Amino acid sequence: MATTHNLGFPRIGDKRQLKFTLEAYWQGNIDLSALQSTAQQLRLENLQRQSQLDWLTVADFSLYDHVLDTSFLLGNIPPRFNKGEGISPLDNYFRVARGRSTDDTPPAVAAEMTKWFNTNYHYIVPEFHKATQFNLHPDPLLSQIEEANADNKSIKPVILGPVTYLWLGKSKDDSERLDLLQRLLPVYGELLTTLADKGIEWIQIDEPILVTELSPAWQYALRTCYYQLQGGPLKLLLTSYFGQLRENLQLACELPVAGLHIDTSQSRAEVNQVIDWLPKHKILSLGIIDGRNIWKSDLNELLDWLEPIHCRLYDRLWLAPSCSLLHVPIELESEDQLDPEIRSWLSFANQKLDELSTIATALNHGRKAVATALDENASAILGRKQSLRVHKSDVHKRLTEITASMAQRQSPYSIRSQRQTDRFQLPLFPTTTIGSFPQTNTIRQCRRDYRNGKITSAEYDSTMQQEIVYCIRQQEKIGLDILVHGEAERNDMVEYFGEQLDGFTFTRFGWVQSYGSRCVKPPIIFGDIERTRNMTLDWTGYAQSLTDKPVKGMLTGPVTMLNWSFVRDDQPYANTCLQLALVLRDEVLALEEAGIHIIQIDEAALREGLPLRPSEWQSYLDWAVQAFKISANGVQDSTQIHTHMCYSEFNDIIEAIASMDADVITIETSRSNMELLDAFKAFEYPNQIGPGVYDIHTPNIPCTDSILTLMQQALKYIPPERLWLNPDCGLKTRQWQEVIPALENMQQAARTLRECYFSNSAKTGPSPG
Repeated sequence: MATTHNLGFPRIGDKRQLKFTLEAYWQGNIDLSALQSTAQQLRLENLQRQSQLDWLTVADFSLYDHVLDTSFLLGNIPPRFNKGEGISPLDNYFRVARGRSTDDTPPAVAAEMTKWFNTNYHYIVPEFHKATQFNLHPDPLLSQIEEANADNKSIKPVILGPVTYLWLGKSKDDSERLDLLQRLLPVYGELLTTLADKGIEWIQIDEPILVTELSPAWQYALRTCYYQLQGGPLKLLLTSYFGQLRENLQLACELPVAGLHIDTSQSRAEVNQVIDWLPKHKILSLGIIDGRNIWKSDLNELLDWLEPIHCRLYDRLWLAPSCSLLHVPIELESEDQLDPEIRSWLSFANQKLDELSTIATALNHGRKAVATALDENASAILGRKQSLRVHKSDVHKRLTEITASMAQRQSPYSIRSQRQTDRFQLPLFPTTTIGSFPQTNTIRQCRRDYRNGKITSAEYDSTMQQEIVYCIRQQEKIGLDILVHGEAERNDMVEYFGEQLDGFTFTRFGWVQSYGSRCVKPPIIFGDIERTRNMTLDWTGYAQSLTDKPVKGMLTGPVTMLNWSFVRDDQPYANTCLQLALVLRDEVLALEEAGIHIIQIDEAALREGLPLRPSEWQSYLDWAVQAFKISANGVQDSTQIHTHMCYSEFNDIIEAIASMDADVITIETSRSNMELLDAFKAFEYPNQIGPGVYDIHTPNIPCTDSILTLMQQALKYIPPERLWLNPDCGLKTRQWQEVIPALENMQQAARTLRECYFSNSAKTGPSPG
């Protein structure tokens, strides 16, 4: 009999209950018991949603991030957060994530945050030192297990594996992370014993690094780890996901664990080999339902493939989604306003579990037992393939007309920069922001009322214009050099554009977690993409009419729009990205023609689209960089193109970034103390750079001295004539009372730097503070 289980479920709730409860707690509007009550209710609801499965996954819930949970489970808290007395463990947990200080706790820089493999989820990076010690703190984990045990179900806790945990972290003193393994393994051994004492039979232990290109040292670490943990009281289900095992396949099959999970959602090439190599006493779990996209699985085709495998493995076959369902929305049934035809093609977390159960029932009891469900699925799959809404001949024709010259600027950067200097006459260390300003309750309510038909188009426009006026006036008062209109009209940096393009559709409740309480609602690209009208010109043009200072046009780049959407899976991603590049090129040229001569095309997600294996990077970067350049490079030399990138390690892709040839690149570097700029110095990056001088993901307001300190660091890497000052990301999630003093301090830092450099003709570097 095939056994069903799940690797993880979304934490946020179908109406983002966790988000709103967390934010209320952080703002002091509710107490700890109210937060815990909501968290418990969400966990119980998640267990109920999984009740059709043979094994229920527990301990996949987190109040902020599962990697941060692991750090606290293992007692690995950054030393700077051990100084506050009287602060609760939970509040200290949030301090590590957010960096917030209170009246009775010292300020501390939040832990670094970066992308979880190649997904849109962010995790809190563990910090290691040569002297790092580990000790077990299992109470939060055990409480979730006790809570789930109340229903007397078969439960399977999930934990992050020790080798992946070390791999995900960062050494703060250049010590070797793997040197800590022998200190870490006894704590994991203690944890397994503790869980066994609680009656646990199986534990899911995630080692997703098995799908990456591991050095011999990391491969050896995996072997060492599981040979030392073998013989314990629990059955270990070793879990990999996000790709194929390839050169790690033999290693994965040989590790002394009770079961192995592999991701088959994108490729089934390894399954037969794994079956042949996996010892006969081990369980094989196949991730058959794509846990990262929202398209229905072809259940009949899956059964054609699985039935012979089931005959070979029988009771040894477990079935699951490919990875945690954290990366997809929860419930499709709530989307009653979604186009019915498109809706019939989709599957969210709850529906994916239904698909899983249907497959298992068909394998265990025959297809006739689920004939109706299989027939309905076949009809939806065929309908999508034949839909005339998906393919447009004009779009495909335009793709064939792309030429190499469309991706090239008229002149090299050295010539363009002089023409831009002549046009803009900017001071040394020019200041700007990344684009968005606070999304106030007034703004959100106005958009909501307009969407629900409670106000007219004229009333909506009037409110948005008032917000733009306020935003422009605040920036002028602060003294910023390059202004933005604030993006009051934008609900999301991808959804806003997708709503104005053919080939996109949108959900009302299709939220997924990005980090902590931050949720996004990815658009769905279901067909060929066309632009039928201007998307940003009216708002940007209005803002420019209010001021003599330059106003940046703000666009989201084609690669980011692709990577932050649920993308159609019936054609190569590169083709869809080029379609996006062409519609954005049209918008860029419209802005330039209307007199907007600084245009920012955000590629915040360029790096996160990289395949997990470096050997596959170049193919991706070739088409990704081409798409950006096609979108940007139709403009005149005197038009300045900016781009922005989030949370990226740039060393290994610096050549690709340079080949994008943006005039100015702004990047998030504040949490890394400008260390990310080392890549630009080593490469001798020729264009201008705006390193983020303060972290917008925390409510802390940076002081002028802290910004100057970061700029002193930046000046070690980048000459002053090529440095900008800016926050490290957009400001939409912050409040005006936080934003204004932060930007005033940033502007004061710029003035201090200018005074210092004007009085120092040698320009050897400032020494303020």
